[in-house]
Amino acid sequence: MRKYIAEFIGTFVLTTLGCGTAMLVGCNSDNGGGYILTALAFGLSIVAMAYSIGNISGCHINPAVSLAFLCKGELTVKEFFGYCVSQCLGAFAGAGLLCGIFEFGNVVDRTGGYGTNGLAGVHDSVFAGLIVECLLTFVFITTILGVTSKKFKHGSFAGLVIGLTLTFVHIFGIGLTGTSVNPARSLGPAIVNAITGSTDALKNVWIFFVGPFMGALLAVITHAALEGGVKGEEAVEDAAFETAKASSPKPPVNNNRKRSNKKRR
Repeated sequence: MRKYIAEFIGTFVLTTLGCGTAMLVGCNSDNGGGYILTALAFGLSIVAMAYSIGNISGCHINPAVSLAFLCKGELTVKEFFGYCVSQCLGAFAGAGLLCGIFEFGNVVDRTGGYGTNGLAGVHDSVFAGLIVECLLTFVFITTILGVTSKKFKHGSFAGLVIGLTLTFVHIFGIGLTGTSVNPARSLGPAIVNAITGSTDALKNVWIFFVGPFMGALLAVITHAALEGGVKGEEAVEDAAFETAKASSPKPPVNNNRKRSNKKRR
């Protein structure tokens, strides 16, 4: 249960601060600064959560990431569904809080839909939207699988690398689909937007499930194929130790001790 609560909190923070920043600064093509600020908000949210809840739940805060770890055998089916439900509830709670802040505070939502994802940047092309989300999720999750690999010791930098990668994919994808790479982050704002009167985002939300899940599966397959034949650091260290042990000179035999033993007999 602590893992599920951690995933709820993490996705809540990601949605509130990421989508909230987009709502404040706007993400239209004429406002490049809005792109960077929104991308940084999502990326830094990951960094903050990675170092706060990472030791509890792994800080997936994304059903596509959880799917990748399910495929790797590091999550059970029960845990996978528990993670996904917690993440979606966290995103919904975050979007709901944003709705309250912006409505009661009379603040202008510059995205017009609580930071929902859409296809306006690709001229409503479903195919293009799927390709973008699949590609961005592939890059994002390939990075996650690489820096969290048990074969290699990447130390404590994994959270920072993952956060910077999320920033990187947002910079490219915001102008196309708003960058989801996270079904929960798309679903929460879409539901709140539908409750407040617009169902357009909710109608297209399936794209932001299918695209990221496809990207996650491709990332798992590709990473497994590439890493499969590579020896990890521990294996290399063990092999080096065995080689050094075999090549080290054996201690000389004390012949005097053998002779003295024979005399005693």
